[in-house]
Amino acid sequence: MAILDRAIDRMPWRCLAIAGVISLLSPAQAQDRPTDYQVKAAFLAKFGKFVEWPDTAFATSNTPVIIGVFGDDPFGDALTSLAETDTINGRPIEVRDIKTPAELAGCQVIFIPASAKNSDREAIDAVAGLPVLTVGETDEFHDAGGMIEFIIENNQVHFRIRNEAARAAGLKISSKLLILARRS
Repeated sequence: MAILDRAIDRMPWRCLAIAGVISLLSPAQAQDRPTDYQVKAAFLAKFGKFVEWPDTAFATSNTPVIIGVFGDDPFGDALTSLAETDTINGRPIEVRDIKTPAELAGCQVIFIPASAKNSDREAIDAVAGLPVLTVGETDEFHDAGGMIEFIIENNQVHFRIRNEAARAAGLKISSKLLILARRS
């Protein structure tokens, strides 16, 4: 619980993400610190709550928010478990494994893991101009045109936001999320 106490003092939103991850873990696992990918999964499931998509991003009012994981899925069952128990703005969450850039256009959020580093620019280009929130974890992700980049500082997961890229795609990121982002 000391982790949660420190998280509350530093970043209340991070605490919510960690609490979401810990609630999915068995009592024995909850004693340990969540892995970076468990925390990133919780962030991915929460980011959408702070993003406004244009109406054209969804076919109907109950169309799910689709989170696509491009390439190898580093989350194990953490992201899928969160998606099964959470919603984004009243919409169910669906997680898809995406193998080709052509499949990305059907998503509202895409995560490009470090294992797909050589394809991150290609993936970002595949959704250019579409209302798709792009999230990655490589040092070059912002430079490639990505919107949210996970970074590790002091053994903790943080993120940077490139709001101009989100606006260019027709997305509005809440100031509540922007204020929590690390400055580049």
